[in-house]
Amino acid sequence: MDQSHLNASQSRSVDRKTIEKNRRIQMKDLYSELNSLLPQTSRESLALPDQLDEAANYIKKLQVNVEKKRERKRKLLATAAFEKLNSTGSSSMSSSVDVSMPRRLPRIEIQETGPVLHIFLVTSMEHKFIFHEITRLITEEAGAEMTHAGYSIVDDAVFHTLHCKVEDCDYGAGTRISESLKKLVNTVN
Repeated sequence: MDQSHLNASQSRSVDRKTIEKNRRIQMKDLYSELNSLLPQTSRESLALPDQLDEAANYIKKLQVNVEKKRERKRKLLATAAFEKLNSTGSSSMSSSVDVSMPRRLPRIEIQETGPVLHIFLVTSMEHKFIFHEITRLITEEAGAEMTHAGYSIVDDAVFHTLHCKVEDCDYGAGTRISESLKKLVNTVN
């Protein structure tokens, strides 16, 4: 019985050694793979912990660059979307809305196309409440139907696009709504 117990403990010891050996081989392979992904510098003269620190710093730098690129992409997409919306309107409207950071916020531009109003609103983050006031005024007071509402955020500017349908039988309703919205926005300025 002592012989079988001794064989079992030797077997466990061999298993542990094999597992540890395989783990070391796997770690060396992972290190080699990581090392091959880093830019080639004189890191061979550095100790292993220093090389790992250099790799960690390089990865952090890459993460910062990726975040900067994502933010730039998001800003470009928001600007392109706003410009696209402006290009569907009249030339006077696209020239009056500054896509970069507007000097005075909030700003509103309204285009009337038959029974549909296309509303472009630019606010700052601190004036974002005005969007709710505009939708309330359109739906509750003017009785128009909202067909689309969207927004994009670039830095501190929020670009809103709204489309609403005005009652066909009420002539001049679009003009009245436009005047009310402009008056509301101008009271905030």
